Amino acid sequence: MPTLPTADADTWRASGWWRDDTFLDDLRRAAEATPDGTALVSRRVDGAPRETLTWAELADTVERLAAGLAGLGVRRGDVVAAQLPNGWRFVALALACARIGAAIGPIVPIMRRREVEFALRLTGSPVYVAAAEWRGFSYGDMVAEIAADLPGLRHRVLLDAPAGGGPGVLDFDRDLLGGDWAPVPADAAAGPDDAFQVIFTSGTTGEPKGVVHSHNTLYAMNRAQADVLHLTGDAVTAMGSPTTHQAGFTWNFLMPLLLGATSVQVDSWDADAMLRILEEERVSFFMGAPTFLADLIEAQRRAPRDLSRLTVFATGSAPIPPVVVEQAGDVLGCRLYALWGMTENGCVTITRPEDPPMRAAESDGTPVPGMEVRIVGDGGGAVGALQVRGASQCLGYFRRPEVYAASLTPDGWFDTGDLARGDGYGGIRIAGRVKDLISRGAEKIPVVEVEAALLRHAAVRDVAVVGYPDERLGERACAVLVCRGPRPSLADLQAHLAGLGMAKQYWPERLEFIDALPKTPSGKIQKFVLRERLRGEG
Repeated sequence: MPTLPTADADTWRASGWWRDDTFLDDLRRAAEATPDGTALVSRRVDGAPRETLTWAELADTVERLAAGLAGLGVRRGDVVAAQLPNGWRFVALALACARIGAAIGPIVPIMRRREVEFALRLTGSPVYVAAAEWRGFSYGDMVAEIAADLPGLRHRVLLDAPAGGGPGVLDFDRDLLGGDWAPVPADAAAGPDDAFQVIFTSGTTGEPKGVVHSHNTLYAMNRAQADVLHLTGDAVTAMGSPTTHQAGFTWNFLMPLLLGATSVQVDSWDADAMLRILEEERVSFFMGAPTFLADLIEAQRRAPRDLSRLTVFATGSAPIPPVVVEQAGDVLGCRLYALWGMTENGCVTITRPEDPPMRAAESDGTPVPGMEVRIVGDGGGAVGALQVRGASQCLGYFRRPEVYAASLTPDGWFDTGDLARGDGYGGIRIAGRVKDLISRGAEKIPVVEVEAALLRHAAVRDVAVVGYPDERLGERACAVLVCRGPRPSLADLQAHLAGLGMAKQYWPERLEFIDALPKTPSGKIQKFVLRERLRGEG
């Protein structure tokens, strides 16, 4: 596993952003202080009965799962692969891995054989945990095919495993949780600098990498975001993303654990069901991409629910039109905060409660405590490469040190691959990915700003602006649209941009319509898929 240079580790400890505890200590303290308090609520959108775990029950479940993992031969430094839907089982399993010094390897449920086999092969996971079947897909069948090519994968643990599943197939509740395993020694637990998580990037470029985080890098990440938003143990959190994605892992698992707050885990996305759950569980904090926000606003307009407890909505990964900031307040009754971050470092910048509410439509925020950002340009303008460093930066990429090293500058900053400019308020405004940059002749098109302007058109529900080849100019811009109601013409949209005062050379010169943009589980648009589609269509 990668480790941080000693000098950097000493710096973060001295400044208080790293500590000598782990998230297991947070669990222990919560179980001792409020043993009957609600730690986790698991909800399913199909209306199945809710499941809850108190802090004492969660602590006991973690011990039993840790004993089961140790009994299966999982050792310190191993990576346990988990492709589970949101629920208490994933949370308890991740903590159980830490209890024996292992790391959890989350895999989002939408991934299939190619991606899953890649992750299992790279990490050498001895155990894979998933639902036997979920949402019409058989994970049991998929992993049976993979296991034939991976001799190191010794055990497949499935929720509701079928009887007679074959050698190496176990049932999660009956065999792993309910087995007669020997207790785990107290000194087997992970330390604060041990790897807690090997999580794969969400694939906006098509090249996943196994990001390694320790208890301390994740502590810094979650403490910073909670401090900035003034969240406390009274919070009830929920979100639309998978907990196996970094956004869900931090905002709706580790952050409430650190605070001693209640986490509501919802197994899949359905806006109407989510509104019902937000009302019934009295959720006060929600994190999700703008897509989830738009879905909730539309659903609340159709059939209003009592969301009086919902006060904070954090969002990122795409520009937020001013009208959406207003709708968040008027329709959902909550304050919207815009943020920027990555799998490699979590929430790095965010707007603040002390800012005017409309700042969420103008900025991606200022750096959280413990993190620094800088914009490095070529001297040709305000937009440049966004680079970061700090206490929540990951330790590296699993078994790919050369790839991580290539992302570091000689003076130790991590080059994010994003382009940004100053927001005029001491923070940043994302201008796109380096690979998303469209060079139209001598002009560089500010993709994110064009997308934000197009989203202000009444007919545009979602948009991605991508480049397509042009013999004379090198590239031109195409707007790929998801619409509500009648489709606008190219002339309509160009007139709209002219009315907003946008320079003509930035206007899209081609339109494509699509039912839904290809996105990662956290809601980030996979523009490489759109570029391939445009190239294929000539």
